[in-house]
Amino acid sequence: MTRFNTQLVHGLPLGDNATGAVNPPIYNSTTYAFDEVGAMPRYDYARSGNPTREFLERQIAQLEHGTRGFAFASGLAAIHATLSIFEPGDRIIVGKNIYGGTYSLFHDYFSRWGLTIESVDTHDFQALETAIAGDREHGVSPAKAVYFEVLTNPLLDVNDVRGIANIARRHGALTIVDNTFVTPYLQRPLDLGADIVIHSATKYLAGHSDVNAGLVVTLSEEIGNRIYFAQNRFGGVLAPLECDAVRRGIQTLALRMDRQQANAKAVAQYLLAHPLVKTVHYPGLPGHEAELREKGLKGAGGVLSFEVVPGVDPADVLDNLHVFRLAVSLGAVESLAELPCRMTHFELPREERLKVGITDELVRLAVGIEDEADLIEDLGQAFDIAYTKYIERHSDVDLFAQLTSGVFA
Repeated sequence: MTRFNTQLVHGLPLGDNATGAVNPPIYNSTTYAFDEVGAMPRYDYARSGNPTREFLERQIAQLEHGTRGFAFASGLAAIHATLSIFEPGDRIIVGKNIYGGTYSLFHDYFSRWGLTIESVDTHDFQALETAIAGDREHGVSPAKAVYFEVLTNPLLDVNDVRGIANIARRHGALTIVDNTFVTPYLQRPLDLGADIVIHSATKYLAGHSDVNAGLVVTLSEEIGNRIYFAQNRFGGVLAPLECDAVRRGIQTLALRMDRQQANAKAVAQYLLAHPLVKTVHYPGLPGHEAELREKGLKGAGGVLSFEVVPGVDPADVLDNLHVFRLAVSLGAVESLAELPCRMTHFELPREERLKVGITDELVRLAVGIEDEADLIEDLGQAFDIAYTKYIERHSDVDLFAQLTSGVFA
């Protein structure tokens, strides 16, 4: 039996070639020959199965301790295939704070398809149980599933996978977990009671901002068969070259995440002490260790967010960064910064954003593997420019005096 870091490097070999090649082959063929008319070959057409894709699918199932794995052309394609196993009229409970693209897929597509989508605070177990249980006396059937992110995007609230899964199981609902921010390196939701795990493999698993990919892992064979039907019939499969790119990224996952977490913690501590920063959201700060352990997490990942104080324009910070790149996405070797209200979460109506705490002043950072001192210096010079611009706009106001007098406390 191999351990996790060895599994990252080697996966589960298919035994499909005798060349001695250290890396598994990339099979670009879209079709495969039959031995005879009555044969039932393992591979016949690339949409239905491909050896390069199968290597990746088996590897992610191994890493997540699942039964079946599936590779899709994007994270949203993976979510779409997963939600397609439900039927019109089914109720799906969704965590109140999720990625904007996921929110749009639920509310702008699947609601038209006949699914009932209900947002609930997954930290409020009483409200969650009430929502999942439904109310048969008033015609509200129990929910079929609950969907949430382990670390919410972009506020980094920590969800309790085991607690949520226990509630869902009591009422016969499936637990679907987006594990993108965490990866199996920091948590395996299936071990905590989840039924389906989803990854935008574009992020940490691939890790280099060079491939779009989505992965799904199921605990049961039966649910796996339903996901495979969706994968095969919708056809949104991940191409062989992209499968190999994700495989290569997975090999260095642990090394990258260790560095990203260390950098993120250093950046978060710097922001916490900066006078232009009102709030920092990062569960890797000192004092959160017990909460992470209790919820089955080995770490907090490399994403954090912060709010600037009122009066400071977050765009003045973001537009003047040089090491951080102004871009959406996360989990790559380079550090990225973005404004959720205008970028990753623009699909959410402003009223909905404000309800869950995504203010117009909130900035999200996806911390990479650069030198932490360069990242902190980059933020520092951008804050200096933002402060200068504030003074130019409010020449009659001393921002520092307001800060120190407690106006922004």
